Amino acid sequence: MSTGNYNPYHTAQKQFDSVAEKIGLEPAIREFLRQPMKEFHFTIPVKMDDGSTKIFNGYRVQHNDALGPAKGGIRFHPEETIDTVRALSLWMTWKCSLLGLPLGGGKGGVVCDPRLLSEREQERLCRGYVRNLFKNMGPGIDVPAPDVMTNAQHMLWMLDEYETITGGRYPGALTGKPVAMGGSLGRTEATGFGLIYMLREALREKGIKAEDTSAAIQGFGNVARHAALKYTELGGRVVVVSCWDNNDKKPYSFYKKDGLNIEELIAITDSFGTIDKEKAQELGIEILPGDAWIEQEVDILIPAALENQITIDNVNKISQKVKIIVEGANGPTSTEADQVLREKDIFVIPDFLANAGGVTCSYFEQVQSDSNYYWEKDEVMEKLDKKMTAAFKDVYALAEKDSLYMRDAAYIIAINRVAQAVKFRGWV
Repeated sequence: MSTGNYNPYHTAQKQFDSVAEKIGLEPAIREFLRQPMKEFHFTIPVKMDDGSTKIFNGYRVQHNDALGPAKGGIRFHPEETIDTVRALSLWMTWKCSLLGLPLGGGKGGVVCDPRLLSEREQERLCRGYVRNLFKNMGPGIDVPAPDVMTNAQHMLWMLDEYETITGGRYPGALTGKPVAMGGSLGRTEATGFGLIYMLREALREKGIKAEDTSAAIQGFGNVARHAALKYTELGGRVVVVSCWDNNDKKPYSFYKKDGLNIEELIAITDSFGTIDKEKAQELGIEILPGDAWIEQEVDILIPAALENQITIDNVNKISQKVKIIVEGANGPTSTEADQVLREKDIFVIPDFLANAGGVTCSYFEQVQSDSNYYWEKDEVMEKLDKKMTAAFKDVYALAEKDSLYMRDAAYIIAINRVAQAVKFRGWV
């Protein structure tokens, strides 16, 4: 979230401006693409279980839809800000473009803490969100999905409200739904597995065997868990994961020199990604401070929590042993820290390439929902692997050919595709 002096929207714009300058983007297109096309700000009154009414602030930002309907998740978070949503909507545009998806970028959020709301209160909040937005969403306009602290049940409540208001059946209006109600097999694993597909390709290009590597992961929510499972399946060793402790209101790192048993760790983790410290210690896991994940003598770092986690204040704590950083979170690295990573010659797989498995599988879900024909899980994962591997190879090839940093190469491909679509449509 946007905290202190850090503003994710300014970071997203700086990243865009830097690449726009490099590729000589026309001034009008540059100005058009560096900010969202549409923003929606609204209030959501929710009747609480105790009979009182609480007002929540909600947002939806549609950055660009030149390539197709806006696509992006909805976050429930107590520190949500409009600038966070704006930044994420930009990153979604580049992510969809980079993966070759016929979608634009959007994002949504509600300032709330779902951990403090009952199930019925969460349902009323979801339905209230859709009542504010239904005229400006739908399969051909803007397709929301789950994000931080939202899940399949939230999406189903939102879909039900949308269909109730519009009087039809539109399963492709939202993605991330329960499989039994039009969701896609493989969607739960998609983002985490996608990170490791990217890592696998990077290791292959670098001539490194996965079984010879170790990793530290920040976060232990859905993305981090599945990334850890897939990475260990390849033979890698996760020595530390960190997570937010909802009881103590601070993060901790969980360390085991010989490697953590991820399935054991998942078994003692709640639905919000908080690991039970007492049970972890019973398993012989050492509890370290929350920022210890970044200091470990490992080969790979996977920040898979929130934005602005690798900063100028901690970037030099990264071990000289680290060869690869896979950005599982959106915007986890500040622009200043990113410059240091370039100078250290660490191979960074940028967020909007690394974590694109989620939106890619969401697109698959949308296709399946709209056609009312659903694929087997093996087919979904095969298509996901193929799509992400192709995107990695495109970016890596450009980076090698023009001696570019991977983030710059990814941006050049993504921005050029959107700029071309804007020109073809005659918008600018």
